[in-house]
Amino acid sequence: MNYETLVAVMRRLALEAGDKIMEIYNSDDFEVKSKSDQSPVTEADEAADALISAGLREAFPDMPLVTEEQSDSHGQEVMTFLIVDPLDGTKEFVNRRGDFTVNIALVEEGVPVRGVVYAPAKQRMFYTDALGKSVEEAGPFDKETVGELTPITVSQADNSSLMVVASKSHRDQATDDYIGKYSVEDMKSAGSSLKFCLVATGEADLYPRLGRTMEWDTAAGHAVLNGAGGRVVRFDDHSPLAYGKPGFANPFFIAYAPSVELKQG
Repeated sequence: MNYETLVAVMRRLALEAGDKIMEIYNSDDFEVKSKSDQSPVTEADEAADALISAGLREAFPDMPLVTEEQSDSHGQEVMTFLIVDPLDGTKEFVNRRGDFTVNIALVEEGVPVRGVVYAPAKQRMFYTDALGKSVEEAGPFDKETVGELTPITVSQADNSSLMVVASKSHRDQATDDYIGKYSVEDMKSAGSSLKFCLVATGEADLYPRLGRTMEWDTAAGHAVLNGAGGRVVRFDDHSPLAYGKPGFANPFFIAYAPSVELKQG
């Protein structure tokens, strides 16, 4: 895999998908349907998926592709693959809250190594460069010309006053009980894969997720956090969160800066 080409393609496709999503987001009305698991899907999810999938298949025809919106891609047994969530945070999109993202990642041997997370409504974009280091690009964004890049890195956490980020739509008592094991200075809530990016930039130290997620929800954010010096581990035994699992479902996990003294669940 040529990482320079990959990063350029992922970045461009994320921006193009973001334009399509915002066109629908800013329209007077859009259709919301329910998938078989009762989760919402909109025409923006489907339009962004079609655009990204076509672009990745054209650029990397020999690389397996897993994408949320194409259920026939979910039965693959792969360890090295491209994985896409064309619109992560559909509930945030439907409620016009802005905390939704476009996510594209490359997983190699079960590890997310390159990824882009683009939040078009917030005009924030995070990605790994060709060397695997994570950056935030300042907008406004041009699809062909890269703007100003700022290297990002995780915090040096103060374990007596941690900054914690948690889900906006999926908070529950178990999550609050786990967070209660830490000395917390402040809590942030964010939707979609932006939570990984807030840990990656040092805006938060810890993101525990005690709820159902799929690999397409997490791979791009995980790659960005890896490239900023962070880690993502399973909640149960603190082993690294791996990808290419049957059905692409994740266990509970914790994303964090390595200076955080992790507690057992």
